[in-house]
Amino acid sequence: MSSLFDLISLNKGEEDRQKVLENVSSNVSFRGSNLWILACAIVIASIGLNVNSTAVIIGAMLISPLMGPIVGAGFGLGIFDFDLLRKSLKNLATATLVSLTVATVYFFLSPFKETQSELLARTSPNIYDILIAFFGGLVGVIALTRVEKGNPIPGVAIATALMPPLCTAGYGLAVGNFRFFLGALYLYTINCVFICIATFLIVKYLKYPIKQQVNDRHARQVRFSMTFLITVMLVPGIYFAYQLYQERKFDEKVNRFLQNEFSEKGYTLIYRKTSYNANPKRIELALLAKRFSHKEAKLLQEKLGVYGILNTRLRIRQDTTDLKRDILNEIGAAKAKENEKDIIIANLRKQLDAGKIDNVQILDEAKVLFPGIRNLSIARHEFNSSTDSVFSIPVILYRSEKSLLPRDSEKLGAWLQHKLRARQIELVEQIEPATKKKK
Repeated sequence: MSSLFDLISLNKGEEDRQKVLENVSSNVSFRGSNLWILACAIVIASIGLNVNSTAVIIGAMLISPLMGPIVGAGFGLGIFDFDLLRKSLKNLATATLVSLTVATVYFFLSPFKETQSELLARTSPNIYDILIAFFGGLVGVIALTRVEKGNPIPGVAIATALMPPLCTAGYGLAVGNFRFFLGALYLYTINCVFICIATFLIVKYLKYPIKQQVNDRHARQVRFSMTFLITVMLVPGIYFAYQLYQERKFDEKVNRFLQNEFSEKGYTLIYRKTSYNANPKRIELALLAKRFSHKEAKLLQEKLGVYGILNTRLRIRQDTTDLKRDILNEIGAAKAKENEKDIIIANLRKQLDAGKIDNVQILDEAKVLFPGIRNLSIARHEFNSSTDSVFSIPVILYRSEKSLLPRDSEKLGAWLQHKLRARQIELVEQIEPATKKKK
């Protein structure tokens, strides 16, 4: 039995406890570089959610320093260090506010506001998210208390996913969708609370020394607060998980019904739409060639009960005109989104092309008109005016064997001004040093 306890013991390979507490305390604060890193990570995560890139989102989660104050709060509760707890909660509130602000500003300014699948995945948390947060928190704090940290910390940052829910909450605020905002904020709160609880339990299991002695009343208050938080987080999570389970069961039953009553009888489905959240639930179908009589459709409706599909209305679309219109509307909506993106991209390309200057062509023409010119480079530079506005002026640097005559310099300036269609230009002359001839 003792060998079994040795096998599962967390005391072996444990880091010096004072050093662990110092590391935890130092990672709690959000000042200077930590705040900049957080803001940059939020922008990266928002871009990843915006363009539906899982790789970019994972990168942002690895950068994020959000775990620090959450673990700090767990340690503060575990050792009754209420100064550390207050500091952790204050910094977590600051980090959350900064993250929400940055994400909201990004999505407000972003031209692409359609809801991607990566955004949708963070709006309906359930019991599985609670389990991921709790066990991810356990792994994180166990690794934190080891001499050899290993590679669990990056995995915990990815698994617990603190950044994407905050960015999704910012998206909800930016587009005015408060269901998205509340759902994502609930997921973020779940992650924070259960990582903190996991940290508290490991600190208690390892028997870290208590910093401040508290009486039984305070100890009961801590236990009551944690029990209340766990209950508040668990109840909605269990409800959402149950809803997800029921929806999956409904889809399985519908698939079995369609397979047995349509596919196996040789009927080809060309359209299928289910509405689980409607009351009653709805199944809409359309078939390629088969037409059902009123009696046949009624019999299929009754057969739904045989498959356990209750409180559901079956509608078989046989009005091809309306069906075509609905399908075309769905295709049109998708194409409209694609066209909107194409227009934005085309406008951006046009703006970039407008700023391009063909140095090679202008140099070839300049050499013909002004034989003394050997090289020429043009770039647009921005200048601040006295009214604090910014304006762009083409600056031309040209090299010649010898200084151009004032008359030629004036002609070159007028020609370039006309060529570049600029109201004002800046000419900079550079005399090319004479090179020795080879013998």
